[in-house]
Amino acid sequence: MLTKRIIPCLDIKNGRTVKGVNFLNLKDAGDPIELAVKHVDDGADELVFLDITATEQKRKTLSRLVYNIASKINIPFTVGGGISSISDVDILLKNGADKVSVNSSAIKNPNLINEISEKYGSQCLVIAIDAKKVNSNWIVHLMGGKTITELNLFDWAIEAEKRGAGEILFTSMNNDGTKDGYANKALLRLSKLINIPIIASGGAGEIYHFIDVFKQGKADAALAASVFHYNEISINELKKKLKAEKINVRL
Repeated sequence: MLTKRIIPCLDIKNGRTVKGVNFLNLKDAGDPIELAVKHVDDGADELVFLDITATEQKRKTLSRLVYNIASKINIPFTVGGGISSISDVDILLKNGADKVSVNSSAIKNPNLINEISEKYGSQCLVIAIDAKKVNSNWIVHLMGGKTITELNLFDWAIEAEKRGAGEILFTSMNNDGTKDGYANKALLRLSKLINIPIIASGGAGEIYHFIDVFKQGKADAALAASVFHYNEISINELKKKLKAEKINVRL
């Protein structure tokens, strides 16, 4: 049985960690490097850093921040935001990132998935998908959730896997920041359609939400932000509870 991963996510804006609800009303959550070190000490398996305004403002993810993070932590971390070319990936990996997360650029240019996968390997490519349930359909959104597309979550995930994605990071915009639990029905459906790992994002508020996302949603990893940043849930204690529930985690 594969080990389930706990992944704190740090949304970066202007060099600071921020957190909102349903992608809106962002509030400061602290220094990203200090938070990263704290999460590592508390037992995080991986970290994700997303420069949430890089694409919108046509900026490149801050490579110097990546370098500084890499010098301070000893677990794998993924970086996303504003990645639109092979050269962007090259800079981030050379500065210490283990994986890159691509969202809007992959939708605008699906061949980018093939190019990154062929050059660096699928193991370092995470395709992030922000989707919102509209009526009964999960619709993909771009630009930090500001732009709606005609893409369906499940169809896009299947195509991303075929093109060489190594993992899918699915964020439910409906659940984001609500602390009401993950979108487990959508996650379960996704798990039946693709064969690569799925990182669940959006909705963590209680320890039982993590139990549910692994047991009901069949996710391979659970990503969360504010509950870890604000010390509402200890990763170490969370993992002990998961272990007690017969969920395989690394202690």
